[in-house]
Amino acid sequence: MAMELTRDELVTLMRNMLLQRAVDTRGFQLNRQGKIGIAMGSEGHEAVQAGAGLAFVRGKDLLYPYYRNTGIVLACGFDLADVFRSQFARATDTTGGRSIINHVTAKSKGIASISSIIASQCTHAVGAAFALQHRRETDRVVLCTFGEGATSEGEWHEAVNFAAIHRLPVIFLCENNQWAISTHISKQMHNPSVAERAEGYGFEGIAVDGFDPVAVYAAVRTAREKAVAGSGPTLVEATCYRFLSHTTDDDERTYRTREEVAAQRANDPVPRFEKRLIEQGVLTADEIETMRQDITRIVNETTDAVESEPLPLPESLYTNVYAGPAGPWC
Repeated sequence: MAMELTRDELVTLMRNMLLQRAVDTRGFQLNRQGKIGIAMGSEGHEAVQAGAGLAFVRGKDLLYPYYRNTGIVLACGFDLADVFRSQFARATDTTGGRSIINHVTAKSKGIASISSIIASQCTHAVGAAFALQHRRETDRVVLCTFGEGATSEGEWHEAVNFAAIHRLPVIFLCENNQWAISTHISKQMHNPSVAERAEGYGFEGIAVDGFDPVAVYAAVRTAREKAVAGSGPTLVEATCYRFLSHTTDDDERTYRTREEVAAQRANDPVPRFEKRLIEQGVLTADEIETMRQDITRIVNETTDAVESEPLPLPESLYTNVYAGPAGPWC
């Protein structure tokens, strides 16, 4: 599924991948310093999220992400400072410091609130896609992301079935990192192909290399073109790997070996894409290193600035709970 990209687009992919990794690294550091309660990394998912984010049309499309999607929300226009406001639970956070780590939202950018309930965003996404179809808002699609573990949930099946019946403009993007926390894919499904499940619902499933941002971009963009043409949903399965623990509260050494992780490191999408761009003459090694240093500086400066922002006031505890003014139930 080859697709020509401009130099600027290739550089954008590289920058977004480096930014995602830098933000993840900073989150783990902040947790170990006792400054944030928990961190959730997406190291190994950079190519999937940068590629899908490039295919997302800002100002038109809607994103219904899941909790391991720091990279894609940034690639779709979410503000870096707001990522850290969420992590630090500051009063300036878009949710007022109320949501757990990575559960961001930005209505103005088409980024829906993230739910901790596995696969719940899938039914939300098809509802949004149904609304777009009902209002005849053409050239707008919904991008719904999830891990392969979500495909074992009933809500996922209900969502894809509803989308298929009504030929909704929605792209289902499965970031298959092979581990649903501590449960390997082999213990979840007899057929390890998520993409093949689409056939049972009567629409197309595409499997792509989730370590290749260009391949992911091509698949998601093709699915978008099909959706706006009225041809219904597409299920894109991007196979990748989670190199770190599920969160900083998890010890992945209890359920997988060091050898397995080391073997997967050979596919690390960041150095792999760096090498590709250098070989193609898109960027030099020095230019990539300058980009990395610039991103590190921006991430550190943003972290320092957000850390100094105020915490939510105690008296605001019961606000933003109900649509109208309401106190506690006691």
